[in-house]
Amino acid sequence: MLLEFSKYYIRDLTPTDAAAMARHADNPRIADVLRDLFPSPYALSDAEEFIAKTLGADPVTAFAIATDKEVFGVIGFIPGQDIYRHSAEVGYWIGEEYWGRGIMTGAIEVFTAHLFENFDFNRLSAGVFSSNPASARVLEKAGFTRVATLRAHVTKNGEVLDELLYSKLRPGLVG
Repeated sequence: MLLEFSKYYIRDLTPTDAAAMARHADNPRIADVLRDLFPSPYALSDAEEFIAKTLGADPVTAFAIATDKEVFGVIGFIPGQDIYRHSAEVGYWIGEEYWGRGIMTGAIEVFTAHLFENFDFNRLSAGVFSSNPASARVLEKAGFTRVATLRAHVTKNGEVLDELLYSKLRPGLVG
């Protein structure tokens, strides 16, 4: 897959992305707003393992966010199952040096359009910790709507937090 937005790309991960991915991902400020399965510290071996797992998946659900020189983030989706088979959860992160430039908003807009065009999803969702208002703003700018506040829903680093739930419906769908 190759999606272009501004001067950035969403593309397939490759084994050669591991070093840059590990360098950008090894940041506690990123790990603090993601699920605990995201390693912290983030080692080269973590990136290599993630990339290998991603490349072996069918369908591939995680992709690089990159310049023409290096990967600096990841965006992906988790498809729903059973009665949720027409829904998916979207997740993402980018390296701190790329924060505040509108890059993530552009990536989410392009990626969600791709998901609606290529999969039978009616609804995409994303959860954001209440401690991460920047990510909530990114989702809103990318066309997601806040649909719920799940009180005391997550525990991260020993702190009980609310989770803000966002969703975006397939264009033209009334629901």
